[in-house]
Amino acid sequence: MSTPEAAAPGAGLGATNSPVNGAESAVATDENAVGTGASSAVEQRLAELGLALPAVAAPVAAYVPAVISGNHVYTSGQLPFIDGKLEATGKVSSGTEGTSDEPTVSPEAAKRYAEVCAVNALAAVKSVIGDLDRITRIVKVVGFVSSDPSFTGQPGVINGASELLGKVLGDAGQHARSAVGVAVLPLDSPVEVELIAEFA
Repeated sequence: MSTPEAAAPGAGLGATNSPVNGAESAVATDENAVGTGASSAVEQRLAELGLALPAVAAPVAAYVPAVISGNHVYTSGQLPFIDGKLEATGKVSSGTEGTSDEPTVSPEAAKRYAEVCAVNALAAVKSVIGDLDRITRIVKVVGFVSSDPSFTGQPGVINGASELLGKVLGDAGQHARSAVGVAVLPLDSPVEVELIAEFA
């Protein structure tokens, strides 16, 4: 089974942006979006990839998007919201396992959604430190993949987030990581990513 065409990454978005791996994802078209004008070197690198920081996603429960403790920022788990909505829902499956009639998301699409989550996490970081150039290290990334019980490719999915962070932060984007398969995620999202960033 595969992701319904209507829920494919970037579906319904304008063709003016060409983000890495086709993840038209977290590209901000909203005038109120955080980071309009690529005010930092990190945001300039995002812009070179066809990406911009979106407005920080509103919490869906009783929490805040990010908090500072000492010289670290801890983000809440970020879902792959694009213009305030999920473009796809369901479990990640290669299509060769499982017998569910529910919609599934391909590993390739899920990897692109993990990239979206990473951009959304950077927006959350910026919301509390003001400038992404203050990041000195991404310390840890934790990625959750809503997985068909037979799917074991979680590391490849979360590479979408890890690779994006490496591209925009260079050596500071190299991090420790966990990639975890779970039965279900909030709002039936296929993927969720949180991170810990050190800053100066």
